[in-house]
Amino acid sequence: MKSSELVAALGRKLKTESKQALAEALGISAQTLVNWSVENQTITPAQVASALAKSQAAALRTFKQLAIQPIVEFYAIEACLTKQEKTWQLLSIGKDSTTYARGLKEALEGAHGIYIFYDSRGRALYVGKARQQSLWKEMNLAFNRHRAVQKITLVAHPDRNQEFQPGHEKLRQPRDQQLELADLSSYFSAYQVDDGMIDDLEALMVRGFANDLLNKKMETFANSKG
Repeated sequence: MKSSELVAALGRKLKTESKQALAEALGISAQTLVNWSVENQTITPAQVASALAKSQAAALRTFKQLAIQPIVEFYAIEACLTKQEKTWQLLSIGKDSTTYARGLKEALEGAHGIYIFYDSRGRALYVGKARQQSLWKEMNLAFNRHRAVQKITLVAHPDRNQEFQPGHEKLRQPRDQQLELADLSSYFSAYQVDDGMIDDLEALMVRGFANDLLNKKMETFANSKG
C-alpha cells in the first residue's frame, strides 16, 4: 500500500479536518504524516502496526484528558421561580442576570455528567447524574423533586397575617418537617463526564459517601454482579 493512500483513507475514516489533526489522532508527528503524503512511499506492515499502536495510545491520552471536565464548582445558588411560578430554578437568567450566569446556564444545557448539591457549610447533600438529558434540566428537576428522606426538626410558624404570640403564651412544638432540596441547598458543582463513565462515577460517589448524602437509591456499578 502506498503511504499517500493510507493517509487519505485514515483521514476519511477518522473525519479529521487537517493533516495536523490527523497526525495528533495517530500519535505521530505532523512532519512524518507530510512525508507519507508527499513521498508516496510503500508502507510496510511494521509501519502500519506502529501507527495503530501509536493511534491507540493517543486515543487513550485524549480520553483521559476529556473524560471528566469541571464546568463549575461551589457555585452559590440563587433560587428563583420559573416564568410559570410553579417550580424553582437554580439561578436567575433574566434580563438582570450576569453574562457569567448566562454562560454557565448555556454550558450546563450543552453537557451531560455529574452534579453535586451542598448545604450552607459546603457539605455534600446530594449527588446526581444527567445522562439522558442536559445537566441544566436534570439539576433543576432534582432541585424540585419530593424526597421523603429529607426531614428536619423545625417549628412551623404561621405565614398568614395574624398577630404574633410569644412562646410563653402559645408554645409551638418542634416537629419533623419535610424539606425539598431547594430548601437545603446553597451551592452546586457540575462536571461534564464521558457518557460511558457517568453511571459508574455516580455509583462511586454515592457509595463512597452513602452516610452523608440524601440519596435514597444505592447506585451500583455498571459491570458489577450480584
